[in-house]
Amino acid sequence: MQSSLRLLETMATVTTYDTCTIPVSGMHCAGCSASVQHALETSPGVSTANVNLMTGDATVEYDPRATTPEQLVETIRGTGYGAELPATADPTHELLDERDEARAEEIADLRRKVGVSLVAGVLVMLLSSPFLLLAITLPVVGWAGRHFYTRAWAALRHGGANMNTLIALGTGAAFLFSLAMTLGDEWFLARGIEPQVYYEAVVWIIALVLLGNLLEARAKARAWEALRRLIGLRPATARVIRGGVEADIPLGALRVGDEVVTRPGETIAADGVVLEGTSHVDESMLTGEPIPVLKTLGDSVVGATLNRNGALRFRVTRVGRDTVLSQIIRLVQKAQGSKPPIQRLADRISAIFVPVVIAVAIVTFIAWLMLAPPPAYLHGLVAAVTVLIIACPCAMGLAVPTAVMVATGRGAELGVLIKGGEALERSGGVDVVVFDKTGTVTEGRPAVTSLRVSAPELDENRLLQLAGSVERLSEHPLGEAIVQEAERRAIRLSQPSEFENRTGKGAIARVDGAGVAVGSMALMRELGVDPVSLRELADRLAGEGNTPVFVAVDGRLAGLVGIADPIKPTSRDAMSKLRGLGVDLVMLTGDNRGTAEAVARAVGVQHVIAEVQPGSKLAEVRRLQDQGKSVAMVGDGLNDAPALAQADVGIAMASGTDVAVEAGAITLMRSDLLGVVDGIGLSRRAMKIMRQNLFWAFIYNVIGIPIAAGVLYPIAGVMLTPAIAAAAMAASSVSVVSNSLRLRNYKSEK
Repeated sequence: MQSSLRLLETMATVTTYDTCTIPVSGMHCAGCSASVQHALETSPGVSTANVNLMTGDATVEYDPRATTPEQLVETIRGTGYGAELPATADPTHELLDERDEARAEEIADLRRKVGVSLVAGVLVMLLSSPFLLLAITLPVVGWAGRHFYTRAWAALRHGGANMNTLIALGTGAAFLFSLAMTLGDEWFLARGIEPQVYYEAVVWIIALVLLGNLLEARAKARAWEALRRLIGLRPATARVIRGGVEADIPLGALRVGDEVVTRPGETIAADGVVLEGTSHVDESMLTGEPIPVLKTLGDSVVGATLNRNGALRFRVTRVGRDTVLSQIIRLVQKAQGSKPPIQRLADRISAIFVPVVIAVAIVTFIAWLMLAPPPAYLHGLVAAVTVLIIACPCAMGLAVPTAVMVATGRGAELGVLIKGGEALERSGGVDVVVFDKTGTVTEGRPAVTSLRVSAPELDENRLLQLAGSVERLSEHPLGEAIVQEAERRAIRLSQPSEFENRTGKGAIARVDGAGVAVGSMALMRELGVDPVSLRELADRLAGEGNTPVFVAVDGRLAGLVGIADPIKPTSRDAMSKLRGLGVDLVMLTGDNRGTAEAVARAVGVQHVIAEVQPGSKLAEVRRLQDQGKSVAMVGDGLNDAPALAQADVGIAMASGTDVAVEAGAITLMRSDLLGVVDGIGLSRRAMKIMRQNLFWAFIYNVIGIPIAAGVLYPIAGVMLTPAIAAAAMAASSVSVVSNSLRLRNYKSEK
């Protein structure tokens, strides 16, 4: 009793955390996001915080008893960056407008500041009076570049440093030095020091950094295009039938149970079930598959898909946050805001980068002061400022998140939902792909593949009519395949009598007065029917992966039906392309070895593991991992869930109306295996882009900082100016984003 009470007390004290995502504005480098993240992580009640530079979001897990979203917003604002309360309504309704409005406002503000700064830059080049130069520089420092200083101060108060710190130190030192020379020129002249001002450098540094921010913001906006296109697919209105009258209503007013009419060429307003009509529906926004799908009575339709050639009336089953489109958008948002393991390297470097750069700038100033010819202090000041400016870690902070964002967005357009940066990185390293057979490599539904009639008085249709009439009372999948083939041929089935199911062997019944038996060779022998005339054909069908089903009428062999689970049309092509990527292929199935090997031969899979129970699939995946393999498991997300979860990358086949397949790291919205090729190919391309971005970001600083410090000056008399350093820094950031945007051009294998 006491132990139970203690357990209840412990459960009562367990903290339940809430999660919120807060939009953050004004971040331009890894140091910026690190400052915000550090401030959140050290706030009372915060369990974890993840700040994503590219998406401009802070995802915070917090104890609602200790803090609130409002307090978290104030914490972010205290670091000098903008923050707003997260939207409480359906994000699919608000995300597009709010993000676009915020991005447009940021771009417009930057454009104004860049314009003023560039005009001021031209003027300071034409004028020579220090007081006029000061008058022109003050608005640039106090207005256009003011946020650099306020955010640097906010970061300092929180014990951090970021890009703004470097810019503020560099331009602030140059400005204060110039201000002292302007106001105290006579004092310096009296001591033999020729006054020199650097207003031009201050103005041009701020102008060029702002220009880089503007180009970066515009490039970031392009990275949102995939998600924007998804959200923009929703129609503005829906045509509903209420009280027998058709009326157009806003999409937000649509309710579950409403009946909606969609005419040819219109976008389907919400998820539902067809009540009337027949039409082909273009579901490419969902699956990436360009061929329209026939929809008729009882079929499901998905909101935002395009009705092609017929009118449909359907009952709404899901609206708002519950629709397939909303689920996809949430999955893509979550993926774009996540960090792959490769990001940890950039984060660790960024955490120490700014303090190291400041130390390098101080050492540079001291070295010039001690070794350079007069005026040594001026050379030292210029070199130190140049080091601070060129070392801004913008490119480093953008190297990984831009690639993650563009890749996951492009994947969603292709019907491949990659659930985050870690899934992206793991998929890029896969060297073995394990496939479930049924429903993955094959269609997952048995179908009649061949018919052979051995009784001269029968033809194929009569054979199917007799066998189908017996099997209409059977629940066996092979029997269902015979019934479906008869229905496909418009054969009218009879009502059987004296039906008897022979478990594991088949069924017998009387049809139109005749005794009919449908089943295995064992059933034929049990009934005294000699199957020898069709034995060779039955063996050949079995060797090709078919199940032979014998039919006997009135004690005589009448024919043979071959039934198989058809291979998906794209499976062989997908396997060929995966082999081209250097991936080993394994088929893992519970079917008998003969059938499994026949399917494997047909599609080109090298290794087959057959007759495996569902619970043993996990062990087989683990065995491959123990051999040092990076394993991707492809299954239907149901009985394969344990193996999907165990694999390094679980790839789940979704039905299109069930996108929330949690077991897989990747969900394929279309039903063919070319999606696996797209998932692995896109991930590899994204990882290549990330490595390129990180390499150039690091090399830029490795080369740029020593040159800025003046290592080439004693050798070649070459020395960078602060303005050139600012232009180089801006160019590096834009190049990283532009390189990531190349992922938008990834071509699907379908």
